[in-house]
Amino acid sequence: MIETFPQKITTFIQKHHVLTLATSANNQAWCANCFYVFDKKTQSLIFSSDAQTKHAQQVLQNSAVAASIVLETKIVGKIQGLQCTGIMSLCEGDDLQEAQKIYLKKFPYTVLMQTTLWRLHIHYAKLTDNTLGFGTKLIWER
Repeated sequence: MIETFPQKITTFIQKHHVLTLATSANNQAWCANCFYVFDKKTQSLIFSSDAQTKHAQQVLQNSAVAASIVLETKIVGKIQGLQCTGIMSLCEGDDLQEAQKIYLKKFPYTVLMQTTLWRLHIHYAKLTDNTLGFGTKLIWER
């Protein structure tokens, strides 16, 4: 059985659609912004990125990644942000078919594009949520 995120984390992830992905290989770090969709069934994030990008090439060498999703606001009491770590993998075979269904449902215009889908299997997540009190953090670990 897949361990599920606390509802507050799931709700936050589902309200947003852009993550910042951090990768590294050969002592070089890189970050990229990617449109994502949340796969509730597997508690993972699916996103598209060309296999020739720097971050995709780094993932092929080192699949351990970090990511963040943030609500952009200047109001301190509304600050929310998710930071997570996990393992990123290329969607292939049956996983690719399932990922395409989920991704196309949220981003139907991508049907016209050549997409390479990736999955981020989250192992650790920390949601900072000032709406619950200044500096409140919810932590989840697989």
